[in-house]
Amino acid sequence: MKAYLLVFLGAGIGGALRHGVNVGCARMCGTAFPWGTLTVNVVGSFVMGALAGWLAFKAGEGWSQPLRLFLTTGILGGFTTFSAFSLDAVLIWERGQAGIAATYVIASLILSIAGLAVGLGLIRAVSG
Repeated sequence: MKAYLLVFLGAGIGGALRHGVNVGCARMCGTAFPWGTLTVNVVGSFVMGALAGWLAFKAGEGWSQPLRLFLTTGILGGFTTFSAFSLDAVLIWERGQAGIAATYVIASLILSIAGLAVGLGLIRAVSG
């Protein structure tokens, strides 16, 4: 139960940070292009890579699994799930499974957009 609470709290922090980036980007760059989303995806992926690398190679045993959950699944997951997607894709690639990595990336992109379109279409159909 403690792990769920840590993820819950971290996700709230990450979501608030994402909202701040979206608002800031809209004010600075306008709303004609989704600069906020692009920013959180790139920054979140960079931070996930740096944090995963640091935890794997530098942090040692002093970092507990609950803290890892709070930072990665919680804060970064609330900030952008794209960072988790990026980490998964790179780890599959690094295992020498380029075909599976490419399939994962392409399937994630196409199926996620299709899922959104179907969900949106369904609600439009029952609302109209």
